[in-house]
Amino acid sequence: MNLDELRQNINALDAEILKSFEQRMELCRQVALYKQENGLPIFQTDREKDVIHRIRKQAPENLKGYASVLFQNIMDISKYLQYRELHKNVQPYEFKTLKLSSASVACQGTAGANAETAAKQIFGQDCKPQFFAGFADVFSAVQNGDVQFGVIPVENSTAGSVVQAYDLMDKYNFYINKTTVVEITNCLAVKSGTKLEQIKEIFSHPQALSQCSQFIANHQFHANEYSNTATAAKMVAETDQPFGAICSENCAELHGLEILQKSISDCVPNNTRFICISKELLLPEDANRISVILKLPHEEGSLYRLLSKFLIGDMNLLKLESRPIKNGSFEVMFYLDFSGNIHESTVCALLSELSENLEYFKFLGNYSEI
Repeated sequence: MNLDELRQNINALDAEILKSFEQRMELCRQVALYKQENGLPIFQTDREKDVIHRIRKQAPENLKGYASVLFQNIMDISKYLQYRELHKNVQPYEFKTLKLSSASVACQGTAGANAETAAKQIFGQDCKPQFFAGFADVFSAVQNGDVQFGVIPVENSTAGSVVQAYDLMDKYNFYINKTTVVEITNCLAVKSGTKLEQIKEIFSHPQALSQCSQFIANHQFHANEYSNTATAAKMVAETDQPFGAICSENCAELHGLEILQKSISDCVPNNTRFICISKELLLPEDANRISVILKLPHEEGSLYRLLSKFLIGDMNLLKLESRPIKNGSFEVMFYLDFSGNIHESTVCALLSELSENLEYFKFLGNYSEI
């Protein structure tokens, strides 16, 4: 038998498999309706284990593992189909339409901070945010209703994720309703008259220090972490020491500092994404991105099975971040961004399946980028 004949036989067998697959999915749809009528849960652990055990027992020794993966995928597809059938007319979350006018906004840092630039991009140039000392203070102000919105940096195109922000997301109750990207124009700023050769110590936020690591190394500066680029610039402006600050050019000018060198980031352009958060779930009309936090069971293949759900639902996974739970177990929380809108039945099915079947699941919002 030649290669063409082998391929023709495979094609014929694929057609039979597809027909059987269609029949199985129709049976699964009928099972979903039966479960709905009789108040039964879609996910039944014992049934799933029984099927895998039976398949492994029936499969040839050299194909047991392959058969297990195949039928596990088929059952995952079946569950997703059932959730989609039962949730096609169900809205999983109550929300209000996002309105950005006349808003009170919280940012971390002080005037001239990149977060202020992000706030103005979202709310307009007339926006006058309230400034707080730390990210936790911004989350807290939103959660307590002291302000309507908060603006927080979450990732940089050079230095990666802002881990402090991600660590706080699980601790506070909030929803993301917008994101915006700010181009970060890092510069070295000093008090007027300070010479480059006088500078030994520089101050900035850890993200900015990371973004300019090559420049710092080349000049053999000692880098000191500060709460914010703008507060670092303010401190340098008020000290008598020959310190330097890494901050934006606008921030340097605002605090009366002299810019010794511009464009000192390791990579140009250098962009940071900021999220806009609120206490209520507010949905923009053009919402196309969803964020969630979840914990997966510490089982073989659990992450693979999670990621396959996005492929099944034709949803693009935009970001996957993991952070330690910090309980000594080495377990992690996963932070996911993916494309979609909660009005879509595929999205509703996925959110319902995750929220009902995972040990921990938190919906962070459905939003768009300005």
